[in-house]
Amino acid sequence: MAEMTCIACPLGCRLTVQTDEAGEVLVSGNGCAHGITYGVQEFTRPMRQVTSTVRVLGGPRPLCAVKTRDAVPKDKIPEVLAAIQRARPVSPVWVGQVIVADIAGTGVDLVATAEA
Repeated sequence: MAEMTCIACPLGCRLTVQTDEAGEVLVSGNGCAHGITYGVQEFTRPMRQVTSTVRVLGGPRPLCAVKTRDAVPKDKIPEVLAAIQRARPVSPVWVGQVIVADIAGTGVDLVATAEA
């Protein structure tokens, strides 16, 4: 059993998530349907979107803001951050440009969120 605050909508419901005898994940305390989806996902395989900066070579700014295009498994975040630290895109960098494809083998691209 786990208790958590749902962040899927502004309500911030306090969820209780547990499995029944058959192994099915049950969510209670949700005020909307998004809470069920969030509770099951967070209980079975937590995911997070990662935001950071990368060093840019030859540009007017030394850093560029980046994010993962989609959420990545929470347990892969250390590998994602290590790959971000190694990334060195060359200026010019454009918003939406893929900086690292399939970062840390997650199937998710790291993209620029600013120009540099």
